[in-house]
Order: sequence, then C-alpha cells, then structure tokens
Amino acid sequence: MRKIISLICFLLPAVTFAADAQIRDNAPEQHIVTKGDTLWGIANRFFSDPWQWPQIWGLNKDTIKDPHWIYPGDVVRLDHRNGSLRVDADQTLGSTIKLSPHIHSIQGQSQAISAVPRSDIAPFLKYPLVVGENDLINAPVLVATLDKRVVVGDDDIVYVQGLSEAQGTSWQIYRPGKALTDPETKQVLGYEAIYLGEAQVEKFGHPSTVRIIHAAQEIKKGDRLVAKAVAQSDNFVPRAPSTKLVTKIISIHGGAELAGQHSVITLNKGAQDGLETGHVLALTRHGEALHNDDQAMCETGDVACKKGQDITLPDQHYGLAFIFRTYDRVAYALVMEARFPVELLDNAQTP
Repeated sequence: MRKIISLICFLLPAVTFAADAQIRDNAPEQHIVTKGDTLWGIANRFFSDPWQWPQIWGLNKDTIKDPHWIYPGDVVRLDHRNGSLRVDADQTLGSTIKLSPHIHSIQGQSQAISAVPRSDIAPFLKYPLVVGENDLINAPVLVATLDKRVVVGDDDIVYVQGLSEAQGTSWQIYRPGKALTDPETKQVLGYEAIYLGEAQVEKFGHPSTVRIIHAAQEIKKGDRLVAKAVAQSDNFVPRAPSTKLVTKIISIHGGAELAGQHSVITLNKGAQDGLETGHVLALTRHGEALHNDDQAMCETGDVACKKGQDITLPDQHYGLAFIFRTYDRVAYALVMEARFPVELLDNAQTP
C-alpha cells in the first residue's frame, strides 16, 4: 500500500463568479462519501447549480491539476460562511476539521471518486471518435482474411496492407461512419470513426500478418487500422465557460433521435471555438411558435398581440451537459441533467 497525500480543497483560493452558487433549501449539513459517488452528484446534494464548480468546492481552476482528491470515507461538510463545501478526510463525524494536508492509505488514485460517472464516458476516452475526411481513407487496410472468411472475430488471422513497423504492433480497427455536418453552414465538420476492435501484428510485411485480439463488432475486408491511441484523462474540473458560447446538438450516440440523462451527444463546435473539456453547458430549446387564432390568447393591454399573428413562447432551459472530449470542430458531451428529452438541433450554451 502506498501513501497518497492530497491537500483538502478548502486550502485553495476560490474564484469569483457573476452569481453566487445557490444552496438548496433541503441541503444536508454533511455527507459521507461512499463508493459510487461523484463530485457532481455530491455538489448537487447541496447546491441547485452544481456547474458553479470552482466556487462550490473552493477551487482555483488555474492551480488545480488533478481534481481526484476525495475518497470514500471522507466527510463533505457545508460551510455556510462562504457558501462552499469542505472536506474532512477519514475523520469521525463531529470532529474538528484540521487545516492541513491529510494522508490516504489506499491502493491508488483510482479509488478516488470521479467528477462524473466514469462508466458513462470511459469507452469514449479510449478511442478516437472523429476523423478528418482522408484520415481513414489513407490508413492501413484489411485486404484479406484467413480461409477467405467474410467476417472475422476474436483470435482470427487477417492480412493488412500499409502497416508501419515504426508505429508498433498494437493497432485498433475502425470503419468510417457518418459525416458530422454543421446544421447552419452545411459544412462537414468531421466523420465519426466506428470502433471495431483491437489487433496485434504477428509479422510485418506486404501485407502484414495480424491477429484480432478483440472484436467489438463484426470485422470485414476494407476496414481500416489505426495505431493504438493513448486513453484520454478523466481528470476533469467542471466549470462554466468564461465566454458566451452557443452550440447545437448534431448527433446522439447510437443514432437515436432523443437523449436522456447520461446520454452522449455531439456538438457542432470544438476546441477552435473555445470549448474545453470540463465545460458545462445549459441545454436549451427554442420556444414554440403558436398561431394565434383567438384574441383571448393575448394579454390584456398587449397592443402588439393581434388575432392571426404568431406567438413565440420563451426559450426553455431544461438541463445541463458536460464536455468530456473535444476535437477541432466538434465536441462530445454527457447529459448530466434533463427535465425532458434532449432533441437534435437543441442548443447547448454557456449557463
């Protein structure tokens, strides 16, 4: 067992937000962290706007490099003096909080609770999800299978043309997916890469001999190989963007038309537009336009409202989404809260 030393979060200066984080009327005074908790979920127990993350946890996002500093057994307490949460590591309830570093005797950092549910986003952190128009076209290609099989799976041998020995023996298999198109400009922002499995080179050549280590889906001739990518970090610090950003939902994972809590959605803006991993956006739907065929629909004294004219209802802010992976022109987000189903072309914008 190794010792991991972590500073409790209230030793760090807080950042300033335009609005104070609102404490819930039914907020508890404290919460004992248990396995399966998330930092988002804990914040949501105490505050009605958990996206105001740095203020709630007393963080300075410019100095925090790793938000994994809370473990099962820790006690999270509500500090009414400054409207933030404080952490008491492995202390008996009711004991005095010590303003000093504390020591966790644990197997490793993986036991720390995560910012958002790891299981919902882990597959999306392991593989490239978006590629350029020619990225897969120019990638090594599966040209033949042993015994001329149409479909191959685990432990089967295939032959691949174009593999580079300099890129190692571990590869991943992909198939080009649908184009991701901006609904406003109609420009193609990228192409989804459909992950098919893992492969290991047994002998380089022209073609190379390759064994399928794991098949997540059916693998066929014509599928493409990419050198195995390094998994993205899940060390997130959720926060609102510092500038006004407005994006649209252009895809829902799995090809669905509607999404709910913990669904993965694709947005039509990315890193080059200022989106960063950890950003929290408000899900918004434009107000419905109603045709006014009844003068009674107008408010008394509203001279602008007339029978036969359309009435546009206010925009609906109905949920929150968390950016966990960005590319140049698109980003992937996890729906954290949604009062009603998320639809394609809804907005996701700075809260």
